Amino acid sequence: MAANFVRAPRYAHIVGWGKALPERVLTNSDLEAIVDTSDAWIRERTGIRERRIAGEHDTTVSLGFAAARQALEVADVLPAEIDLIIVATSTPEHIFPSSASLIQDALGATAAGAFDLSAACTGFIYALSMAAQAIISGSITTALVIGSETMSRLVNWQDRGTCILFGDGAGAVVLRASDIPGGILANVLHSDGSGRDLLNAPLVGSPDLGLRGNGEAAPFKMTMNGQEVFRFATRVIKESILEALEKAGLTLADVDWVIPHQANERIIARAAKSLDLPMERFIMNLDQYGNTSAASIPIAMAEAAERGDLRPNDTVVLVAFGAGLAWGATVLTWGVTPPPEQTRLNRYRREMAYFLARQRSNLVRTLRRLLSLLQLSPLRNVLRRLDHEEHTPTGGNNRGPAQ
Repeated sequence: MAANFVRAPRYAHIVGWGKALPERVLTNSDLEAIVDTSDAWIRERTGIRERRIAGEHDTTVSLGFAAARQALEVADVLPAEIDLIIVATSTPEHIFPSSASLIQDALGATAAGAFDLSAACTGFIYALSMAAQAIISGSITTALVIGSETMSRLVNWQDRGTCILFGDGAGAVVLRASDIPGGILANVLHSDGSGRDLLNAPLVGSPDLGLRGNGEAAPFKMTMNGQEVFRFATRVIKESILEALEKAGLTLADVDWVIPHQANERIIARAAKSLDLPMERFIMNLDQYGNTSAASIPIAMAEAAERGDLRPNDTVVLVAFGAGLAWGATVLTWGVTPPPEQTRLNRYRREMAYFLARQRSNLVRTLRRLLSLLQLSPLRNVLRRLDHEEHTPTGGNNRGPAQ
């Protein structure tokens, strides 16, 4: 008779975190020279003072890679140990290949699967949920979850209703399996595609983009219905937090910190009031970075961890909302399994992995190009003909044996 085996519970813990931000700072005063606005107008309506803007060499991949390196350093995890990489982004460098695949290549994480996830500003919550469930199910052990955005290349800089809001940056976390209770406790994910017109960024080929009279695509334009998004956001923040807490078997009294998507200070203040939670329990950096979309929560989390605000066994709620419409929340217990002391040997091995990853990637691409050229070259055709004649019994003479 076969024995019945009960698998021990697995938990997905955050053991590493990191962030990356462009050097260029764009203040509200700087924006006064671009659009009809003012520092006072922006701060009163959004709470934003400045934001970071990607430089010439900053990309969604380069920022995500830098944040990932920091997270791996904190977790003392080697690239070869990563099983899965998910990048949440609305601004990938390509439709394909995925930004996650490019980061996987740069890290030298040759054993990892990698893909991008598109859920706008809620993307990090979705990605964290996917990675945690993969760990809890037993299919993987270690995951790298990244939110990375270069929103400044997406916005319409003539539209003061949107261009004042967004900034660029990346945040990352490492999740690892553990048999110690804690880590990611509950996730709730929601979507309502009927609200697609409230916050919209069409791609080439979209009917929303429109065509010129000559059949060419009209210039890109992000659109947002600010009032409707405001009403939607204040409602779903409260609903998502309460739903996630109920799923985790907790109440608002158990919450130590809320890390919301950094979109608008007035939205967060309204939600805090409706929950009867003090604003001091909300971790905020909106004034410095603006809305970095899927990167906003992991950036705020990394900064809070670096400051020591997040303590072992703290109950933390992450909540986000955005285009889709999409929204969701995550409840987690922080720091039950603290990151190990970083070893000099592993730090050296990580640096070597990044160096070798660059060499390997360059070598493989070069070899592919050479093989492709050989396939097309006249020499290749000659070699093929000679090889064919050598293996033909008649030596290439179709007349048969001499009589």
